[in-house]
Amino acid sequence: MAPTGFATEPLPARIRRKVRALLGPMGFFLKGFVKNPVMVGAIVPSSRRTITRVLAPVDWDRCRLFVEYGPGVGTFTKPVLDRLRRDGTLIVIDTNLDFIAYLKATIGDSRFSAVHGSASDVEAIVAAHGFDHADYVLSGLPFTTLPPGVGPAIMAATQRVLRSGGAFLVYQYTARARALMRPYFPRIDKGFEPINVPPCVISWGWKD
Repeated sequence: MAPTGFATEPLPARIRRKVRALLGPMGFFLKGFVKNPVMVGAIVPSSRRTITRVLAPVDWDRCRLFVEYGPGVGTFTKPVLDRLRRDGTLIVIDTNLDFIAYLKATIGDSRFSAVHGSASDVEAIVAAHGFDHADYVLSGLPFTTLPPGVGPAIMAATQRVLRSGGAFLVYQYTARARALMRPYFPRIDKGFEPINVPPCVISWGWKD
């Protein structure tokens, strides 16, 4: 008798499943990119050097709430949790339901919450978790390819939800996103990480 479960699964589906299992998170990330390249923005996750540089300015002792937009398969999510204080909270927000389901299934940390939704709704999402502000917000969203009006809406909502002295940490592959940031974050520190595919432009927008 044939084994149950995947016995009736079509051959192409079985092949795709086995490839994803072999590739692990990378396979899932590639699946998300192929499904929606405009929202994922990159074909491979960020490098360790990029993660370290982007997170370097964070004052972890003062960080009670960290928010991440577009977490994907958790490339930044897990390093954030490694650094986050024991009584801190990390909320990740993604419009890709597959990524949200993947993170919920693979991250077992009581400080972690994954929300299927839009970054433009960050204020309502933060309030629903019992907070009135975030200390830091991280984003790898491809702002230059988002639909018209979405980028400014996210910038404005992020500026409002951040506490005074907090920062919006943005990593992109061009410097054009800074033009969207400037009306909301007059003080922007700039960085660049060449050891990344592609090389990464980093911006830290501070709410003074």
